[in-house]
Amino acid sequence: MVIQAMAQEKDFRSPNIILIMADDLGYETLGINGSDDYQTPNLDKLAKEGMNFTQTYSMPLCTPSRVQIMTGKYNFRNYIGFGLLKPEEPTFAHYLKQSGYNTFVAGKWQLYGNAGQHELAGGQIGTLPESAGFDEYFLWQVQALGSRYKDPMISSNSGTEIYEGKFGPDLFTEQINLFMEKNRDEPFFIYYPMAITHDPFVPTPANSGFAAFDSKSKVNDPRYFGEMVSYMDRLIGSIVTKTEELGIRENTLILFVGDNGTDRKVTTSQLGKSIKGDKGNTTTAGTHVPFIANWKGKIQPGSTNENLIDFTDFLPTLLETANHQNLEIIQTDGLSFFSQLVGDNSKKRDWIYCYYAPNWGQFENSTYVQDTEWKLYGDGRIYSLLEDPLEENALQIADLSKEVKLKISHFDTVLRGYGSANP
Repeated sequence: MVIQAMAQEKDFRSPNIILIMADDLGYETLGINGSDDYQTPNLDKLAKEGMNFTQTYSMPLCTPSRVQIMTGKYNFRNYIGFGLLKPEEPTFAHYLKQSGYNTFVAGKWQLYGNAGQHELAGGQIGTLPESAGFDEYFLWQVQALGSRYKDPMISSNSGTEIYEGKFGPDLFTEQINLFMEKNRDEPFFIYYPMAITHDPFVPTPANSGFAAFDSKSKVNDPRYFGEMVSYMDRLIGSIVTKTEELGIRENTLILFVGDNGTDRKVTTSQLGKSIKGDKGNTTTAGTHVPFIANWKGKIQPGSTNENLIDFTDFLPTLLETANHQNLEIIQTDGLSFFSQLVGDNSKKRDWIYCYYAPNWGQFENSTYVQDTEWKLYGDGRIYSLLEDPLEENALQIADLSKEVKLKISHFDTVLRGYGSANP
């Protein structure tokens, strides 16, 4: 579909945009979403003072999600391999630069690829941050690996450096706050693909054992996951506080989302029910992620949004927010949810489509269409998501009600519309 320009003139111009994406954080992990195990007061407050989305779905794995959110396109159009972003592909940063935004990315890159990933992709290489539309960057895993947590190896416009004794997520957040200080008088776009809460699960600086912790150890203990969730929340609180200190809070749209479901080594209690993370797989636990939008003075506080959102929808939304002048010629598979942010639900999705060919690990390729209740795979499997979220018992279409049969038929039409896209 093509993004449609807004029918009427906005009464605001060039808001700042901060898009934060946590790593391996499923819907069940936030207090606002009923987590019994973790404390997320800053994110809970952000949701209570803004809009909490309850039906946002990512891809099951990080690179497919990252390519999709940055380009607004389903993976069959531009996904070339794990850890890679197709070099010639325009991103939301390119478009926002065209709209006069200063652009910055900090956190986890993992889109250029290493030798093994280049080989798996048939010799193709990925993209460096400066070629992806970002004026400035401060990133882990650009062309070198190293640690993301203690003693991190970080690349920036100035080169690559190991920061002994420091904690990577602290440094990323500090640089974001410095960028805001420097650009407070001009519109800016900050993309923060966080390194946390991905494994290895290790102590944070909030832990008394952090100073003595050996970053070269092989520690990867899920008992640290809750601590990492709390620390992530603290970092987001720091960013929100900085917008307030700079006097730009009311002209800044803050978006927070997870990139895929929680790690499979982690089990979380949500409203008394045990949820096992299923990152990498196409179940609800692998793809249902938290999403919060906060824009003081624009989004009605205390809003809950139960509409379907997928990762192709972010690019058109950001561009509509920025009042991009060439919306009508930008190709995307997404549907802007900008109008939903300001209280108009007339434009919303009836379904989400997924093309999943991870080219990584032992994960199975698949295509499917779903809404909040039903799911149809390209191979014909049908699941009731409310009664069978683990997708253990496929249903026969003959056993479904007339109403559900009509819905499944519509899903099949969508799948056939993408018929040439078979992973």
